[in-house]
Amino acid sequence: MTVTLADVAARAQVSPATVSRVLNGNYPVAASTRERVLKAVDELDYVLNGPASALAAATSDLVGILVNDIADPFFGIMASAIQSEIGGPGGRAGGERLAVVCNTGGSPERELTYLTLLQRQRAAAVVLTGGAVENEPHAAAVAAKLRKLTEAGTRVVLCGRPPTPDTRAIALTFDNRGGARQLTGHLIGLGHRRLGYIAGPPERTTTRHRLEGHRDALAAAGIEDDPRRTVHGHYDRRSGYEAALELLRRDPDLTAVVAANDSVALGACAALRESGLSVPRDISVAGFDDLPFSIDAVPSLTTVRLPLAEAGARAGRIAMGREEPPPGGIATVRGELMVRGSSGMPRAERAAG
Repeated sequence: MTVTLADVAARAQVSPATVSRVLNGNYPVAASTRERVLKAVDELDYVLNGPASALAAATSDLVGILVNDIADPFFGIMASAIQSEIGGPGGRAGGERLAVVCNTGGSPERELTYLTLLQRQRAAAVVLTGGAVENEPHAAAVAAKLRKLTEAGTRVVLCGRPPTPDTRAIALTFDNRGGARQLTGHLIGLGHRRLGYIAGPPERTTTRHRLEGHRDALAAAGIEDDPRRTVHGHYDRRSGYEAALELLRRDPDLTAVVAANDSVALGACAALRESGLSVPRDISVAGFDDLPFSIDAVPSLTTVRLPLAEAGARAGRIAMGREEPPPGGIATVRGELMVRGSSGMPRAERAAG
């Protein structure tokens, strides 16, 4: 026999309206009354009709987390941190929320599809992670979706993603330019003048910002930005491997390689070793993000540490209304240069010293 809201009300000795208020989380109820209702829900194993409740309320218990690739530690760390913050009081069925991780695979079409589905489900919150696609029609379509979500009462937070104006979405954006500028500046400070750069996909904001920071550092040191020394690829190990071989083919005299992220840097290190070069004795390598394996690589990677877990947790708290948004709805999350064994001065400089 199906347990009804009236059954819960009778067990808890309250009115059906009070049960509805407790489960919807949209009206203040005395703590003792709330506990009595939730106890009755558990004892009777009452299951809230989610779709019907979502239609009656502004939002549902659903929280969507959009990632490019959940197998990539960059996104996995943020998704885990976000999810750790979305439980607790505030939802309807016992106070818990349901987190759904939506893996777009980097597809702009999938990103829009997931946003549409979350809109239809009246999601309580949506968190988008990672860089955005630099395509005007897609950017306009995403902005339109975000406006519809926020207008319907969904909290939208961008984590590690540039702001989307006029959408009321909160943005915690990473300082990719500043981190890349500092990283390349470190290598230049060691004496490197022939630096190769392995960039990510050209259509991603993260790629552009990190490449701009790299070029800013070159310009500040009076070093020519030779386009032959930049190769684009995906944010994975295989791309780093293939791009490093291409850079060596273009300029065998490179003394350093800056990689778009740590996974790319590991692939570059493998290609350099197989080419008979030692890191950093013959050539320095640097990454970005400071993913967990970076310090355990041999040699450990010089990189820029982005506080992925901290940023994800903050995004989760803001999405749940447990932390105030930053002033103006935008905050910049800065990285920290981590100098490790994969970077050193060029061989000629060492010999001169």
